[in-house]
Amino acid sequence: MKTSFLLMVLLLVAGAASVAVAQTPAVAHNTWTSGAPMPTTVSSTALGVIKGQIYVVGGGGLPGGSTCVANTQIYDPATNTWSAGAPLPIGTCNGASAAVVNGILYVFGGSTLSGGVTNAVWAYSPKKNTWSSMSPMPTARGCSGAAVENNLVYVIGGCGQDPDDRLATVESYNPATDTWTEEAPLLVGKSQPSVGRVGTTIVAADGFTASGDTGDNEGYDVTANTWTSLTPDPTPRNGTCTGVIGGKLYVAGGNGTSTESFNLLKDAWKTLAPMPQPTQFPGSVVYKGQLYCFGGLWGGVLNNVQIYQP
Repeated sequence: MKTSFLLMVLLLVAGAASVAVAQTPAVAHNTWTSGAPMPTTVSSTALGVIKGQIYVVGGGGLPGGSTCVANTQIYDPATNTWSAGAPLPIGTCNGASAAVVNGILYVFGGSTLSGGVTNAVWAYSPKKNTWSSMSPMPTARGCSGAAVENNLVYVIGGCGQDPDDRLATVESYNPATDTWTEEAPLLVGKSQPSVGRVGTTIVAADGFTASGDTGDNEGYDVTANTWTSLTPDPTPRNGTCTGVIGGKLYVAGGNGTSTESFNLLKDAWKTLAPMPQPTQFPGSVVYKGQLYCFGGLWGGVLNNVQIYQP
Protein backbone atom coordinates (compact mmCIF):
# COMPACT_ATOMS: atom_id res chain seq x y z
CA MET A 1 0.00 0.00 0.00
CA LYS A 2 2.80 2.42 0.94
CA THR A 3 4.62 1.65 -2.31
CA SER A 4 1.49 2.33 -4.38
CA PHE A 5 0.84 5.61 -2.55
CA LEU A 6 4.44 6.78 -3.03
CA LEU A 7 4.28 5.94 -6.75
CA MET A 8 1.05 7.94 -7.08
CA VAL A 9 2.63 10.99 -5.39
CA LEU A 10 5.68 10.81 -7.67
CA LEU A 11 3.46 10.62 -10.74
CA LEU A 12 1.43 13.62 -9.61
CA VAL A 13 4.57 15.69 -8.95
CA ALA A 14 6.05 14.72 -12.31
CA GLY A 15 2.80 15.63 -14.04
CA ALA A 16 2.64 19.01 -12.33
CA ALA A 17 6.23 19.71 -13.30
CA SER A 18 5.58 18.82 -16.92
CA VAL A 19 2.54 21.12 -17.03
CA ALA A 20 4.57 24.00 -15.56
CA VAL A 21 7.30 23.56 -18.16
CA ALA A 22 4.77 23.38 -21.00
CA GLN A 23 3.21 26.69 -19.91
CA THR A 24 6.50 28.61 -20.12
CA PRO A 25 6.71 30.23 -23.59
CA ALA A 26 10.06 30.33 -25.36
CA VAL A 27 11.45 33.77 -26.17
CA ALA A 28 12.40 34.20 -29.82
CA HIS A 29 15.50 36.37 -29.59
CA ASN A 30 16.68 38.81 -32.27
CA THR A 31 13.29 38.81 -33.99
CA TRP A 32 10.71 41.32 -35.18
CA THR A 33 6.93 41.17 -34.73
CA SER A 34 4.17 43.70 -35.35
CA GLY A 35 1.44 45.45 -33.39
CA ALA A 36 -1.91 46.91 -34.36
CA PRO A 37 -1.40 49.82 -36.79
CA MET A 38 -1.79 53.40 -35.59
CA PRO A 39 -5.21 55.02 -36.18
CA THR A 40 -3.43 58.11 -37.57
CA THR A 41 -0.48 57.77 -39.94
CA VAL A 42 2.53 59.75 -38.65
CA SER A 43 6.30 60.17 -38.68
CA SER A 44 8.72 62.04 -36.38
CA THR A 45 6.52 61.55 -33.31
CA ALA A 46 7.35 62.15 -29.64
CA LEU A 47 6.87 59.15 -27.34
CA GLY A 48 6.83 58.11 -23.71
CA VAL A 49 5.67 55.21 -21.52
CA ILE A 50 3.59 55.78 -18.39
CA LYS A 51 2.03 52.94 -16.38
CA GLY A 52 2.10 50.45 -19.23
CA GLN A 53 0.64 52.83 -21.82
CA ILE A 54 2.68 54.17 -24.76
CA TYR A 55 1.87 57.78 -25.68
CA VAL A 56 2.51 58.71 -29.34
CA VAL A 57 2.30 62.48 -29.63
CA GLY A 58 2.16 64.71 -32.68
CA GLY A 59 4.25 64.06 -35.76
CA GLY A 60 4.13 64.67 -39.48
CA GLY A 61 1.15 63.35 -41.40
CA LEU A 62 0.11 62.87 -45.00
CA PRO A 63 1.14 63.84 -47.57
CA GLY A 64 4.81 63.00 -47.22
CA GLY A 65 5.05 63.80 -43.52
CA SER A 66 4.92 67.53 -44.29
CA THR A 67 1.72 68.33 -42.42
CA CYS A 68 1.37 68.70 -38.65
CA VAL A 69 -0.53 66.18 -36.54
CA ALA A 70 -1.55 67.20 -33.02
CA ASN A 71 -3.05 63.84 -32.01
CA THR A 72 -2.16 62.00 -28.82
CA GLN A 73 -2.48 58.32 -29.70
CA ILE A 74 -2.29 55.86 -26.81
CA TYR A 75 -1.17 52.27 -27.39
CA ASP A 76 -1.76 49.50 -24.85
CA PRO A 77 0.82 46.72 -25.49
CA ALA A 78 -1.05 44.30 -23.23
CA THR A 79 -4.22 44.41 -25.33
CA ASN A 80 -2.69 45.57 -28.63
CA THR A 81 -5.30 48.32 -28.86
CA TRP A 82 -5.39 52.09 -29.40
CA SER A 83 -7.23 54.94 -27.71
CA ALA A 84 -7.03 58.75 -27.86
CA GLY A 85 -5.84 61.39 -25.41
CA ALA A 86 -6.09 65.16 -25.40
CA PRO A 87 -4.41 66.59 -28.52
CA LEU A 88 -1.12 68.47 -28.31
CA PRO A 89 -1.75 72.24 -28.22
CA ILE A 90 -1.19 74.12 -31.47
CA GLY A 91 2.33 75.44 -31.85
CA THR A 92 4.34 72.23 -31.91
CA CYS A 93 4.03 69.32 -34.30
CA ASN A 94 6.57 66.98 -35.90
CA GLY A 95 10.20 66.50 -34.93
CA ALA A 96 9.77 67.08 -31.19
CA SER A 97 11.67 65.06 -28.57
CA ALA A 98 10.14 63.71 -25.38
CA ALA A 99 10.91 62.26 -21.96
CA VAL A 100 9.00 60.99 -18.92
CA VAL A 101 9.79 62.15 -15.38
CA ASN A 102 7.67 61.14 -12.37
CA GLY A 103 4.71 60.08 -14.48
CA ILE A 104 4.55 63.23 -16.61
CA LEU A 105 5.34 63.27 -20.35
CA TYR A 106 7.39 66.29 -21.48
CA VAL A 107 7.56 67.29 -25.16
CA PHE A 108 10.35 69.59 -26.35
CA GLY A 109 10.42 71.82 -29.42
CA GLY A 110 9.72 70.53 -32.90
CA SER A 111 8.57 72.22 -36.07
CA THR A 112 5.55 74.50 -36.28
CA LEU A 113 2.63 75.00 -38.65
CA SER A 114 4.54 77.88 -40.25
CA GLY A 115 7.53 75.64 -41.00
CA GLY A 116 9.98 77.03 -38.45
CA VAL A 117 11.08 75.45 -35.16
CA THR A 118 9.87 76.25 -31.66
CA ASN A 119 11.27 76.32 -28.14
CA ALA A 120 7.90 75.37 -26.63
CA VAL A 121 7.76 72.78 -23.84
CA TRP A 122 4.55 70.94 -23.00
CA ALA A 123 3.78 68.63 -20.09
CA TYR A 124 1.07 65.96 -20.31
CA SER A 125 -0.67 64.48 -17.28
CA PRO A 126 -2.31 61.13 -18.09
CA LYS A 127 -4.29 61.32 -14.86
CA LYS A 128 -5.89 64.64 -15.88
CA ASN A 129 -5.59 64.10 -19.65
CA THR A 130 -4.40 67.70 -19.98
CA TRP A 131 -1.42 69.60 -21.39
CA SER A 132 0.38 72.43 -19.58
CA SER A 133 2.82 74.98 -20.99
CA MET A 134 6.23 74.91 -19.26
CA SER A 135 9.31 77.14 -19.31
CA PRO A 136 10.55 77.26 -22.93
CA MET A 137 13.92 75.93 -24.04
CA PRO A 138 16.67 78.54 -24.34
CA THR A 139 17.26 77.26 -27.88
CA ALA A 140 14.43 76.75 -30.36
CA ARG A 141 14.94 73.49 -32.26
CA GLY A 142 13.47 70.40 -33.79
CA CYS A 143 14.79 66.89 -34.45
CA SER A 144 16.69 66.74 -31.14
CA GLY A 145 17.25 63.76 -28.86
CA ALA A 146 16.33 63.52 -25.18
CA ALA A 147 17.44 61.37 -22.25
CA VAL A 148 16.78 61.35 -18.51
CA GLU A 149 19.42 61.05 -15.78
CA ASN A 150 18.73 61.72 -12.10
CA ASN A 151 15.32 63.23 -12.95
CA LEU A 152 16.87 65.81 -15.28
CA VAL A 153 16.07 65.80 -19.00
CA TYR A 154 18.97 66.40 -21.39
CA VAL A 155 17.88 67.75 -24.79
CA ILE A 156 20.63 67.08 -27.32
CA GLY A 157 21.44 68.47 -30.76
CA GLY A 158 18.77 69.12 -33.37
CA CYS A 159 18.20 71.62 -36.16
CA GLY A 160 17.73 75.38 -35.70
CA GLN A 161 15.68 78.02 -37.46
CA ASP A 162 17.99 77.73 -40.46
CA PRO A 163 17.24 74.30 -41.98
CA ASP A 164 20.97 73.83 -42.65
CA ASP A 165 21.94 74.60 -39.04
CA ARG A 166 22.83 71.37 -37.22
CA LEU A 167 23.15 72.08 -33.52
CA ALA A 168 25.71 70.88 -30.99
CA THR A 169 23.67 72.53 -28.24
CA VAL A 170 22.87 70.54 -25.08
CA GLU A 171 20.51 71.89 -22.43
CA SER A 172 19.16 70.22 -19.30
CA TYR A 173 15.67 70.70 -17.91
CA ASN A 174 14.69 70.29 -14.27
CA PRO A 175 10.95 69.52 -14.08
CA ALA A 176 10.94 70.07 -10.31
CA THR A 177 11.92 73.73 -10.70
CA ASP A 178 10.84 74.25 -14.34
CA THR A 179 14.29 75.67 -15.14
CA TRP A 180 16.95 75.20 -17.83
CA THR A 181 20.76 74.93 -17.71
CA GLU A 182 23.21 75.06 -20.60
CA GLU A 183 25.54 72.03 -20.70
CA ALA A 184 28.70 71.09 -22.62
CA PRO A 185 27.94 70.86 -26.36
CA LEU A 186 28.25 67.80 -28.58
CA LEU A 187 31.61 67.30 -30.27
CA VAL A 188 29.75 67.20 -33.62
CA GLY A 189 26.64 69.24 -34.31
CA LYS A 190 23.85 67.01 -35.63
CA SER A 191 20.11 66.53 -35.84
CA GLN A 192 18.09 63.31 -35.46
CA PRO A 193 20.67 61.64 -33.16
CA SER A 194 20.09 58.16 -31.71
CA VAL A 195 20.06 59.03 -28.01
CA GLY A 196 19.81 56.79 -24.95
CA ARG A 197 21.11 56.48 -21.39
CA VAL A 198 23.38 53.48 -20.84
CA GLY A 199 24.09 53.25 -17.13
CA THR A 200 25.02 56.80 -16.17
CA THR A 201 26.34 57.66 -19.65
CA ILE A 202 24.16 59.33 -22.27
CA VAL A 203 25.06 58.03 -25.72
CA ALA A 204 24.34 60.13 -28.82
CA ALA A 205 25.06 58.15 -31.99
CA ASP A 206 24.29 58.73 -35.66
CA GLY A 207 22.43 61.79 -36.95
CA PHE A 208 22.52 64.27 -39.79
CA THR A 209 25.30 66.84 -40.11
CA ALA A 210 26.09 69.60 -42.59
CA SER A 211 27.88 66.89 -44.59
CA GLY A 212 25.03 64.38 -44.52
CA ASP A 213 24.39 61.15 -42.59
CA THR A 214 26.92 60.37 -39.88
CA GLY A 215 27.92 57.44 -37.70
CA ASP A 216 29.43 59.84 -35.16
CA ASN A 217 29.08 58.36 -31.69
CA GLU A 218 29.60 60.24 -28.43
CA GLY A 219 29.20 59.55 -24.72
CA TYR A 220 28.21 62.19 -22.17
CA ASP A 221 29.39 62.02 -18.55
CA VAL A 222 26.70 63.90 -16.63
CA THR A 223 28.83 64.38 -13.51
CA ALA A 224 31.86 65.71 -15.39
CA ASN A 225 29.74 67.50 -18.01
CA THR A 226 32.01 66.23 -20.79
CA TRP A 227 31.58 64.42 -24.11
CA THR A 228 33.93 61.65 -25.32
CA SER A 229 34.25 60.13 -28.79
CA LEU A 230 33.15 56.50 -29.07
CA THR A 231 33.40 53.95 -31.88
CA PRO A 232 31.30 55.26 -34.78
CA ASP A 233 28.27 53.38 -36.04
CA PRO A 234 29.51 51.41 -39.07
CA THR A 235 26.20 52.30 -40.75
CA PRO A 236 25.84 56.10 -40.94
CA ARG A 237 22.18 57.02 -40.57
CA ASN A 238 19.71 59.51 -39.13
CA GLY A 239 16.15 59.37 -37.88
CA THR A 240 16.33 55.88 -36.34
CA CYS A 241 14.17 53.81 -34.03
CA THR A 242 16.24 53.89 -30.84
CA GLY A 243 16.21 52.53 -27.30
CA VAL A 244 18.34 51.08 -24.51
CA ILE A 245 17.76 47.48 -23.44
CA GLY A 246 19.99 45.47 -21.13
CA GLY A 247 22.77 48.04 -21.12
CA LYS A 248 22.98 48.30 -24.91
CA LEU A 249 21.83 51.00 -27.31
CA TYR A 250 19.73 49.62 -30.17
CA VAL A 251 19.28 51.51 -33.43
CA ALA A 252 17.08 50.38 -36.31
CA GLY A 253 16.12 51.89 -39.64
CA GLY A 254 17.02 55.44 -40.49
CA ASN A 255 18.52 54.29 -43.77
CA GLY A 256 16.35 51.29 -44.54
CA THR A 257 16.07 48.13 -42.46
CA SER A 258 19.48 47.67 -40.80
CA THR A 259 19.50 47.04 -37.05
CA GLU A 260 22.51 47.26 -34.75
CA SER A 261 23.34 47.38 -31.06
CA PHE A 262 26.10 49.32 -29.34
CA ASN A 263 27.84 47.84 -26.30
CA LEU A 264 29.28 50.74 -24.31
CA LEU A 265 31.48 48.53 -22.11
CA LYS A 266 33.14 47.02 -25.19
CA ASP A 267 32.79 50.20 -27.28
CA ALA A 268 31.64 47.97 -30.13
CA TRP A 269 28.74 47.53 -32.55
CA LYS A 270 26.91 44.34 -33.55
CA THR A 271 24.70 43.69 -36.59
CA LEU A 272 21.27 42.23 -35.83
CA ALA A 273 18.13 41.04 -37.66
CA PRO A 274 16.87 43.72 -40.08
CA MET A 275 13.49 45.42 -39.73
CA PRO A 276 10.68 43.91 -41.83
CA GLN A 277 9.66 47.36 -43.14
CA PRO A 278 12.32 49.98 -43.97
CA THR A 279 11.68 53.30 -42.26
CA GLN A 280 13.13 56.69 -41.41
CA PHE A 281 11.93 59.06 -38.67
CA PRO A 282 9.79 56.54 -36.77
CA GLY A 283 8.79 57.16 -33.18
CA SER A 284 10.47 54.82 -30.71
CA VAL A 285 10.27 53.68 -27.11
CA VAL A 286 11.31 50.70 -24.96
CA TYR A 287 8.75 48.76 -22.95
CA LYS A 288 9.34 45.52 -21.02
CA GLY A 289 12.63 44.80 -22.77
CA GLN A 290 11.32 45.31 -26.31
CA LEU A 291 11.93 48.13 -28.79
CA TYR A 292 8.75 49.60 -30.30
CA CYS A 293 8.97 51.50 -33.62
CA PHE A 294 5.94 53.54 -34.69
CA GLY A 295 5.34 54.69 -38.26
CA GLY A 296 7.93 56.79 -40.04
CA LEU A 297 8.62 57.58 -43.67
CA TRP A 298 9.37 55.21 -46.56
CA GLY A 299 7.75 55.91 -49.90
CA GLY A 300 5.08 57.76 -47.91
CA VAL A 301 4.05 58.01 -44.27
CA LEU A 302 3.64 54.72 -42.39
CA ASN A 303 1.20 53.68 -39.68
CA ASN A 304 2.72 50.32 -38.79
CA VAL A 305 4.12 49.19 -35.43
CA GLN A 306 7.31 47.12 -35.51
CA ILE A 307 8.49 45.43 -32.31
CA TYR A 308 12.02 44.09 -31.76
CA GLN A 309 12.88 41.39 -29.21
CA PRO A 310 16.65 41.34 -28.45
